Amino acid sequence: MTCTLKPKPFHFKQFTIHHDRCALKVGTDGVLLGAWTTCANANTILDIGSGTGVISLMLAQRSLAKITAIEIDCDAAKQSAENFINSPWNKRLTAQHISLQQFTEAKEWNTFDLIVSNPPFYSIQKETTQRSTARSEQELSLTELFTATSKLLSKNGRFCLIYPWNRKDELLKVAKTFHLLPSRICTVKGNQNTEVKRLLVEFNCKKSTLEETELTIEMERHLYTEEYQRLLKDYLTIF
Repeated sequence: MTCTLKPKPFHFKQFTIHHDRCALKVGTDGVLLGAWTTCANANTILDIGSGTGVISLMLAQRSLAKITAIEIDCDAAKQSAENFINSPWNKRLTAQHISLQQFTEAKEWNTFDLIVSNPPFYSIQKETTQRSTARSEQELSLTELFTATSKLLSKNGRFCLIYPWNRKDELLKVAKTFHLLPSRICTVKGNQNTEVKRLLVEFNCKKSTLEETELTIEMERHLYTEEYQRLLKDYLTIF
């Protein structure tokens, strides 16, 4: 008989994430997006594909916004709701088990000042599992993501996401068709000797000067750069 160990909760400085029922656990992509996103002036935030709820909780920690998190996977939606309830900001956080397409069609929402997403971006897989649904575009394509975002974003709102570097051109091209332009771009690499792996992008509806930055996570294994430590110092217990 195989014994499967239950993943341990992930403890941040001000909240805890339980993720044993989520297909995707707390990971670097979500944590980076949660810390990098500017949210100080947002009154309403939408987290698309919220998973464990980690991004919503990170934004709740440093804002006063009301945050709606939507998640297509039932188990993940339930667990993120529990993570919200057990946080210091439970009155400002709401988790919904719903697809982005259904949420957009419901027409019961107001627009949002800030939308964030760590979207699925792998190619569609033949075998459908909880994990493949969370990771691949079988339930949410890039075009569908921007179609919904363009309807849900307020006139002066911002849309932030993390995406693979090798799909940068595709990302910017799709965004442009929906009149969303990049205002901030941060390229992310694991260490100085590796290639750029991820892209953090902030979009808005107005043409503005593009701010471009770079972020390297480690100097060597478990030896983190000063810039990474500054970004995560309010969240990770190792800093």
